[in-house]
Amino acid sequence: MEYQELNAAILKNIGGKENINGLTHCITRLRFKLKDESKAQTEKIKQIPGVVTVVRSGGQYQVVIGNHVPEVYKEFIAMSGMNMEAEADQEDKPKGILNTFIDVVSGIFTPVISVLMASGMIKGLVAILTTFNLIDKVSGTYLILNATGDGLFYFFPLFLGYTASKKFGGKPFIGMAIGAALVYPSIVAASGGMEPLYTLFSGTMIESPIYITFLGAPVILMNYGSSVLPIIVAAFLASKLEVFFNRIIPKMVRSFFVSFFTLLVTVPLVFLIVGPITTWAGLLLGQVLSSAYDLSPIIAGGIIGAFWQVFIMFGLHWGFVPIALNNYATLGYDVIMMAGLATPLAMAGVTLGIFLKTRDTKLKEIAFPAFLSALLGITEPALYGVTLPRKKAFYATSISVGVAGIIMGIFKTKVFINGGTGLFALPRFINPETGVDNSFIGFAIASGVAFALGLILTLVYAYKPTDDENVDEKSSDKKMNKVDGQNEVNRSMGQNVLYDLTAPIQGEIIPLSEVKDEAFAAGLLGKGIAIIPENGNVYAPADGEVTTLFPSRHALGIITDDGIEILIHIGMDTVNLKGEFFTPYVTQGDRVTKGQLILQFDKEAIIDAGYSVVTPIIISNTKEFLDVIETDKVNVLNTDTLLTVIA
Repeated sequence: MEYQELNAAILKNIGGKENINGLTHCITRLRFKLKDESKAQTEKIKQIPGVVTVVRSGGQYQVVIGNHVPEVYKEFIAMSGMNMEAEADQEDKPKGILNTFIDVVSGIFTPVISVLMASGMIKGLVAILTTFNLIDKVSGTYLILNATGDGLFYFFPLFLGYTASKKFGGKPFIGMAIGAALVYPSIVAASGGMEPLYTLFSGTMIESPIYITFLGAPVILMNYGSSVLPIIVAAFLASKLEVFFNRIIPKMVRSFFVSFFTLLVTVPLVFLIVGPITTWAGLLLGQVLSSAYDLSPIIAGGIIGAFWQVFIMFGLHWGFVPIALNNYATLGYDVIMMAGLATPLAMAGVTLGIFLKTRDTKLKEIAFPAFLSALLGITEPALYGVTLPRKKAFYATSISVGVAGIIMGIFKTKVFINGGTGLFALPRFINPETGVDNSFIGFAIASGVAFALGLILTLVYAYKPTDDENVDEKSSDKKMNKVDGQNEVNRSMGQNVLYDLTAPIQGEIIPLSEVKDEAFAAGLLGKGIAIIPENGNVYAPADGEVTTLFPSRHALGIITDDGIEILIHIGMDTVNLKGEFFTPYVTQGDRVTKGQLILQFDKEAIIDAGYSVVTPIIISNTKEFLDVIETDKVNVLNTDTLLTVIA
């Protein structure tokens, strides 16, 4: 299994199989529903090779992997032995209206999003071929390609019936059966294939509706192909009816009568009430938003564009998905998600600029693949691996997308089909009726500007090579230039150089192998030693700089003037305390001197909270040195030598 080590590390640090309620994946992320998020070792997961970052949003614990996440997901399921059908039934409900909404929408659309994009890209390809007269609309080639791209959209209620029913806890095939009824050929033929068009602001019908009756009640026929809201509401209704019928129908006949009565009640209700109301509500929402956009497309485009990568970070972009899909079905176009489609190009420009300027070899290795990925529409590697850690680069991306949104607003750009992003988004702006028009031209110009502006801002302002000096180069320079006189003599004579580090904490010494954490005990994080503290004072073990102070304050990193990287990790699993009982006296980037008090913690309070205070002290760049020698003392004071590093 190619990703065995990656998945094993994720499973261990996420709290094990028993802490997982559910797992799905999107294009770049493993999306966990955890029973207790506090059990997940977020900082450890972020450090796992192959993990880009961790995002918590919408009640989900999202581990960002990259474009190959489907393979990672498949192997994770096989390795863990999880039954996702069973696990999904036990999901905890997210708290809060916004989290609930995002959780529902992402749960419904995530399983089909990759196929949705693929189908949209095929439709875009067909649009290009017909626009430039490369194929004829009456040819067999056109018919087959068009069916390939349009099939999912036309029968979209079937797909959403399946995913929505699973999300709401109903039987997926009941949802599919309801979706199939909505697009059943006889129904479509009876409706004349008419679109559910109604000019809400003028109050006039564009086309007289066609009526049939059901048990004497009038039914307004509409074309539900490609629709979104009717089937989602129908699946929710069916899931509640299933629960009701399961409660009142005897077990011996429940297996088929529950489905029988659920369909018998739900489908007529959908045609009588749910379908028309949700369709008109969706059309009203689309027209209101489109009218707001038409009122000031420049302002709307600029604001949506500037904040789009923030929406992505927090998963809020999912809230726009059903609105956009509904707009495609009812209006034939969308303007809500349009400005955000320039984000991958802007991010590609910024990432390319960083790749060209940086002298950090590790960053170059990350930046170039992230640049290529962003060009093709996948932004997470660039966002979390390159731009977000560098604030000016992040701001440069937002500015570039905001300007692109303004340009699209000037051209009153519309997007006509769902599909790919990045360079693959271009065909989405070809008007199926008129071909290449202002929408395509506006997006093409906006995308070019987003890329160029992102690149220029980065080269001129948003990034300096000194922002990311290679740690190895730093260490090497410090080892060569900041050693004491005796070590300089030793080095010139070809002898070993010794660096003594004093104990940051006073207490009892225990070997690292006895620490109840496999990563520390096995030396995976580097050589070192552990202390059982006598008090809560933490001192600097050498002169140097604070490179890391975790937000939870339970751990900090120091790089000494001799290039030694020291990690002081106070207690086990104390990250769960979220900073409570810890008082730091330094911040990241501060200079410290040997023996300086840098942090205090309430030892007794931490123990009373149920956590161990055993503190590992690790040399995290052990491999750069010949050896690390631990003290042979049983107890140490903060003035005693704890570790000796040999170079």
